[in-house]
Amino acid sequence: MYKIVIVGGGAGGLELATELGNKLGRKNKANITLVDKNRTHLWKPLLHEVAAGSLDDGIDALSYRVHAKNHGFNFKLGELANIDRENKIIHLAQLMDQEGIQILPESELSYDILVMAIGSVSNDFKTKGVSDHCIFLDSPQQAKKFHHRMLNKYLQLGVHQTNQVSVAIVGAGATGVELSAELYNSLQQVSSYGFEHIKTTDLKVSLVEAGDKILPALPERISASAHKELVKLGVDVRTKTMVIEATAQGLLTKEGELIQADLIVWAAGIKAPDFLKEIAGLDTNRANQLVVKANLQTTLDDSIYAIGDCASCALPDGKFVPPRAQSAHQMASLVAKNITATINNKPLVDYKYRDYGSLVSLSNYSTVGSLMGNLMKGSMKIEGRLARLVYISLYRMHQVALHGYLRTGLITLVERINRVLRPRLKLH
Repeated sequence: MYKIVIVGGGAGGLELATELGNKLGRKNKANITLVDKNRTHLWKPLLHEVAAGSLDDGIDALSYRVHAKNHGFNFKLGELANIDRENKIIHLAQLMDQEGIQILPESELSYDILVMAIGSVSNDFKTKGVSDHCIFLDSPQQAKKFHHRMLNKYLQLGVHQTNQVSVAIVGAGATGVELSAELYNSLQQVSSYGFEHIKTTDLKVSLVEAGDKILPALPERISASAHKELVKLGVDVRTKTMVIEATAQGLLTKEGELIQADLIVWAAGIKAPDFLKEIAGLDTNRANQLVVKANLQTTLDDSIYAIGDCASCALPDGKFVPPRAQSAHQMASLVAKNITATINNKPLVDYKYRDYGSLVSLSNYSTVGSLMGNLMKGSMKIEGRLARLVYISLYRMHQVALHGYLRTGLITLVERINRVLRPRLKLH
């Protein structure tokens, strides 16, 4: 029986494990194991909502172990340390708790096919002071860390001569833009839960971008529309502003200006985790991504695949597949087909990236983006309620891949009921 090990339970890794478990694991055609250092899964594009408090990850997170039992695969709690390609074994590091006490010792897992779906982390570009003074939004734990600090700052308003909460966000991609808008939405909710003294002017958000415009992946008109909406909310949008250092007081720019901030979020770029750099002698690029062939096998080992943000996959035009949730979704589907083909002694197929466009949510205020970029001449620009509907449908597609249509429909119904029964903001 084939042993298939998937490392990383993000969007791509979990969808792949679910599909293989349903098709192969339940029929005893393969033994599938998903490895992740966390116990639960949360769709990464939702992390800005966790940070703002408008989403409770305790409710929306999915248990890997329960999901594995329901879908014919195994779950192993652990963190990858190394790969022994010769013996086809992965080594997992010992697992420690927050007090430094060992939970699990070092262990090994053998494989016939290994899929790397590690995802990505924030890239600080070795900017001075970032690791010490900035918060990243790479995980629910980091998002909750920001949320707790934000709540504490609200409590301090009017006390100890604290009259304003200032937040600086570096990087005006989707994460930075969405978080900027979500913070103002959460501020409105906070004022209705015993913080009546808090006003909109008590929050100052600075969005700092080194490039010429925000949302560089989107067309100029859409970028300008989002820029206008953010300014209307009160966001101080700064383009063409290079940050050279992060300090306890704020951000120091190349021009020598200090952008004061109580909290700093770094969302300026991504890279694959540093431990992937040249792991097991595999071919990697400058961003630590594993270089893959057209069929998503790594260039130096056909028994190892890479998908999602940790994969460097070249497109026919010389560009590379962008690090988006839709890319991970498509890659997971392709690798599922290729693994099934390998088991059935059939030829593998190549990955063809389909760009369905980009959408950015400005919380409850607006949604903007472009749709179906490669399916028509140019792209269709959409915003408002239609864009919001399509944006939500992206998450529903992920849920359908994990749960099927019926269960996703029930989950959606429960979410609507919770909007009535539960507070609109998490305050703990």
